[in-house]
Amino acid sequence: EEEEEGWCYQLYPGHIPTSPLQKALLAAGSALMALRDPYRHDMVAVLGETTGCLALPNLRDKMKHHPEGYRILQERPCIRLSTLDMTKLRGLPDGALGREYVRFLEDNKVSPDTRMPPKFVDDEELAYVIQRYREVHDLMHTLLGMPTNMLGEVVVKWFEAVQTGLPMCVLGAVFGPVRLSTRKLQVLATELVPWAIRSGRNASCVLNVYYEQRWEQPVESLREEIGIFPPP
Repeated sequence: EEEEEGWCYQLYPGHIPTSPLQKALLAAGSALMALRDPYRHDMVAVLGETTGCLALPNLRDKMKHHPEGYRILQERPCIRLSTLDMTKLRGLPDGALGREYVRFLEDNKVSPDTRMPPKFVDDEELAYVIQRYREVHDLMHTLLGMPTNMLGEVVVKWFEAVQTGLPMCVLGAVFGPVRLSTRKLQVLATELVPWAIRSGRNASCVLNVYYEQRWEQPVESLREEIGIFPPP
């Protein structure tokens, strides 16, 4: 009976019900660990889930009030190696979103399968919203032309912080640069951060793009459509 009662509280597979106090403790612990090691993606994921109680409903509402975003919420597409035709994407012309996305994955030795599924979001639809945010993160790198080194991650986090309002992104944007050299900090402050903030403010919600149906679209065309300024 106890097992059945515990299962009843699971809103989706893998969901771990937590109280507000437990969420606060998880947020504090994951924030400390993420600041010590920004590449602890598991801690970054927990931080995003336990502090996104205001930002996630706002993102969900933006998707619901946009035709393409609404379709995404209804159809629940998933970006995984099992859902991608890598051979087809590699065969697309240079400059196409799908070709550049695969190039980004291969050049930086990353995989969409490393994105953790949500656990601590107490709403099934909001859990999908944060999952979708994680899955399109590498596409943000592709559209913004940023690598996966610390400088590139900080720039993407500034863009995402403006776009999503997620506290996790704000913390990453503010505290990420502490590990950068003086030269990189200068470039970040004078060129990259102002550009990322302007692009984030000018761009439409990046979760409202059905990327799986845009693989053949040129990156420059999609940037212009969304409202992302060309990288400096």
